[in-house]
Amino acid sequence: MTKTAALQIATPTDREVVITRVVAAPRGMVFDAHTKPDLIQRWLLGPPGWTMPVCEIDLRVGGRYRYVWESADGHKMGTGGTFTEIVRPSRIVATQLFDEDWTGGETIVSTEIVEKDGKSTITTTVRYASREARDAALQTGMAQGMEAGYERLDDLLQETTHA
Repeated sequence: MTKTAALQIATPTDREVVITRVVAAPRGMVFDAHTKPDLIQRWLLGPPGWTMPVCEIDLRVGGRYRYVWESADGHKMGTGGTFTEIVRPSRIVATQLFDEDWTGGETIVSTEIVEKDGKSTITTTVRYASREARDAALQTGMAQGMEAGYERLDDLLQETTHA
């Protein structure tokens, strides 16, 4: 598999961050990688050294999800929310609130998956409660953690397409 371009981050409004990444896989596989716990736990980990011991998903409108990450030194970070829209295999929208609310309240996370020529563009829009919350999130190193996760996603999708 050819590695795809690094993720791109934009701030189109004072409350939104838009993250775009291309992966070399059909969108159905990418959708599954975003919605099946056994797959999510393999790639959505942020920086090296983190694991996801808790990944619970009730994939339906009104269904809830729960993720808990754990660092090598035992620090835990949890988040959860409710699915508000699911359009297989192209769109997932959910609320998100971290246990230690460093984002200034609940966010809305919309993920769009568009396929062209066997590659899928993943566009994730995160709408924060305020400009300050958005700016604080951008200062956390989220881009580096997300890119590390997307590199693992590239590897996972490669394994899946060659299985």
